[in-house]
Amino acid sequence: MKYNSVFDIIGPVMVGPSSSHTAGAARIGKAARNLFGKQPKWAKIHLYESFAKTYRGHGTDFALAGGLLGFETDDPRMNDALKIAEDEGLEIEFIEDSASADHPNTARLIIGDEKDQQELMGISIGGGKVEITELNGFELRLSGNHPAILIMHNDRFGAIASVTRILAKHEINIGHMEVNRKDVGKEALMVIEVDQNIEDSILKELKAADHIISISKIVS
Repeated sequence: MKYNSVFDIIGPVMVGPSSSHTAGAARIGKAARNLFGKQPKWAKIHLYESFAKTYRGHGTDFALAGGLLGFETDDPRMNDALKIAEDEGLEIEFIEDSASADHPNTARLIIGDEKDQQELMGISIGGGKVEITELNGFELRLSGNHPAILIMHNDRFGAIASVTRILAKHEINIGHMEVNRKDVGKEALMVIEVDQNIEDSILKELKAADHIISISKIVS
């Protein structure tokens, strides 16, 4: 593994006990909340491999709840996140899934409210770092460490160009970009990591671009 700084080794500032099982889990939960665009009313969380075996003892359960509530990894309320979630009407069910997973610290979050539903898979790769590997059936690779926009669009000529043209106009640099589609001419997903948080006014402009269905963002 390549380390960029000492913080990659010692982990983030956090409520413990584990950078992988607690801080990483909190970041997966928060990524799910950010991409959903609001606090969900319910969550069904499938835990795999090591997460499934140790989630109570290592704080993975309250960390995922804290992330869904929007808490940072060092939020002093983290240990009480399950009770706070209950008080705020967020119903959470943890499922110890026996299916195999590519990584031992894997969670699948199915969250929703009265209108919307979202499914996300995330893995905690160590030191509090995470990767989002699936969103609503689309495979992706999203670190969560940089600002990003996720754009659902129709798989049509000009859709990608219309988005990149707007970003260029506002002098927003793209650090990483990938596009995934389920079938030719159907829905597709653009994942764009950028060097700065995207202002809401630019998001509105992007939503009006050609063939765009919906947009969500992750802030740094």
